[in-house]
Amino acid sequence: MAGHNKWSKVKRIKAVVDGRKGKVFSRLSREITIAARSGGSDPAMNPRLRTLQLKARDANMTADSVERAMRKGTGELTGAAYEEFTYEGYGPGGVATIVRVTTDNKNRAAADVRSVFTRFGGNMAGAGAVSFLFRHAGQFLVAKEASSEDALIEIALESGADDIISTGEGFEIRCDVHAFDRVAHALEHKGIKPESAEIAYIPATTVPVTEVGLARTLFRFHDALEELEDVQQVFSNEEMDEAVSASAHA
Repeated sequence: MAGHNKWSKVKRIKAVVDGRKGKVFSRLSREITIAARSGGSDPAMNPRLRTLQLKARDANMTADSVERAMRKGTGELTGAAYEEFTYEGYGPGGVATIVRVTTDNKNRAAADVRSVFTRFGGNMAGAGAVSFLFRHAGQFLVAKEASSEDALIEIALESGADDIISTGEGFEIRCDVHAFDRVAHALEHKGIKPESAEIAYIPATTVPVTEVGLARTLFRFHDALEELEDVQQVFSNEEMDEAVSASAHA
């Protein structure tokens, strides 16, 4: 979701995640395996792995589970061969949606994602059909109580971030995908813990949602995608104000 909706979405997902620890650990394990396979098991030489280790620690994932996932990636332990795919389409209300999956069965993942789109009146589309409506970039959300804007500007200048956007709830830092690990490391070095840190698809064009009924359907659509075993992240370009969002959750 765009603008302040991003903060609302982070809070909603965190609430859902608290009841789905198994799902969170499965997602992290798969990503750690892929990161170790592509860049090795030394976090000092593999920035992506280092970032995932920090996420695993924040999620209270055990060190043994992280180690097993890395060893699967390096081939020291046998396990499923995971691959990453991105699917695009239009959800309810014509909302552009991008779904990132990590799976050991591409056909199953594609069928599951397509089924959710169809169930909610949307449709899958080919590669590039909606991604041009988003910017693929690093995105960090930092609560106001976690840092001052001046401190974040200094970090941005030193680490190569592109932009800092101030909102009512905090600050959003955006950076090039290749600068993500530098920004993450700079924040960690300063003791600043973001509310969210991810390589995201950030909407460049949004679809206003003013009807509560459509908002409810979109929330159910997102939840259905998030519940799929292979889904890692879901991005979309709806824009709704807090009143509509609150009414949809009532």
